[in-house]
Amino acid sequence: METTVSENQKNVGALIHLSTFLKYVFPFANFFAPLLLWTFNKEKPFIDNHGKQAINFQFSLLLYTVLLILICLPFIIIFATDFISLMELIDHSSRDIRISEIKNITGYVVLFCLLGLLLFSLFIFELITVITATVKASKGELYKYPLSIPFIKTESQENSSEKKSENEHTS
Repeated sequence: METTVSENQKNVGALIHLSTFLKYVFPFANFFAPLLLWTFNKEKPFIDNHGKQAINFQFSLLLYTVLLILICLPFIIIFATDFISLMELIDHSSRDIRISEIKNITGYVVLFCLLGLLLFSLFIFELITVITATVKASKGELYKYPLSIPFIKTESQENSSEKKSENEHTS
């Protein structure tokens, strides 16, 4: 890694991280914008590292979000059928509905609140880590996102895996 990082590299590194917020304007821009910036500048090790880190983190967030939704999907489907039966009950007997006839609505409310809380927590986590990565890049420092799955290996990860394999061969 170079010992000095130019202002241009610092700015591009920070812009790579900030460009992930474009997903709130255009769908999937959190992948395409950093990918474009990284691709045009990946010959510089500093930018290469930040680009890989940003893209890995965005893929990790996508995976975490899909897993949360898949875990809750069966409950959402069950809730939809219970909700439909509740609406039919209300239509047929508009005056005399008993609390006992309403199936476990509170369980579903808790499930939706929990899912909402988890997704909101993931959003706040992303906000904090992307801003931290942007600040680190603008200062010329490297940053590794927490809970990021290394889909694209960075140079330091490749070097550490090579050292591990060399150590295994020598012992």
